[in-house]
Amino acid sequence: MTEARTVWGTGLSTIAGDGTVLDAWFPEVTAVEPGADDAATALAALEEFTGPDERRNVSVQTVQLQINLDAAPASTADAYLRLHTLSHLLVRPNELNLDGIFAHLPNVAWTNAGPMHPVDAARLRPVLQRSGIQVQGLDKFPRLTDYVQPAGVRIADASRVRLGAHLSPGTTVMHEGFVNFNAGTLGASMVEGRISQGVVVGDGSDIGGGSSIMGTLSGGGAHRVSIGARTLLGANAGIGISLGDDCVVEAGLYVTAGTKVVLVDGPATPDGGRKTAKGSELSGRDGLLFRRNSLSGAVEAVQRAGVGVTLNDALHA
Repeated sequence: MTEARTVWGTGLSTIAGDGTVLDAWFPEVTAVEPGADDAATALAALEEFTGPDERRNVSVQTVQLQINLDAAPASTADAYLRLHTLSHLLVRPNELNLDGIFAHLPNVAWTNAGPMHPVDAARLRPVLQRSGIQVQGLDKFPRLTDYVQPAGVRIADASRVRLGAHLSPGTTVMHEGFVNFNAGTLGASMVEGRISQGVVVGDGSDIGGGSSIMGTLSGGGAHRVSIGARTLLGANAGIGISLGDDCVVEAGLYVTAGTKVVLVDGPATPDGGRKTAKGSELSGRDGLLFRRNSLSGAVEAVQRAGVGVTLNDALHA
């Protein structure tokens, strides 16, 4: 029988006046079970930060729990510990159970003083204004940087990266880049486009400005898109299929599973043309250049040799 994969966390949880658990912050997450003394010490170290905040109508309490990564989330604190586990790089995207996580994540008014219940945010607006507290968003997920400071990573606009993003050292997320939860990079990468939930990007790849990678939420398909190493997704391009290593998608070109692709390097057909394939048939292959023929408008795939893209080392050190 396979041994359960577990993680432990000690942190602080914010509870609204009506009893709603709004969040949980875990400064450290470990796969090694702490001893009784260490667990008690971790709780004691956070006690000074507990107590009520009448401005937001919340109270802060310590929380300590162990979760099974292969079981579904069972509470709000459990869900937050899973998101922390991803952002602390203990597991990669799609390597833990997130089934039903939305049911355990209440919609929260995120303020510059911490989370609060949306109803209280509306009711206490005059109090919040006098205290200099501003509502910065209404969402189930907070900003990554409010909970985890990933090592060796640059994030130009913190509001565009959610807690639960997996960002490896050397990653740069520019102002228009977006990284969802349970998604991210496996090495140094440039992110100027959108990395949707469930998507992983390999080492040395570049997600160009305004580009889009389809995820599986909100009616998407079951295929989880991945991008290999040293691959370039051009500006304003998009994909609904996986890309292997050393691939290039031309700027402005969108390739989905159903896209008709002309195989430029394939054998000729009896009428002198070239064979075609659906985008899904090329999913995950290495060394492909996807382009649009400037004369016919057809989407083409060309086998290419060598490295797909080389990042600027100075920007990703």
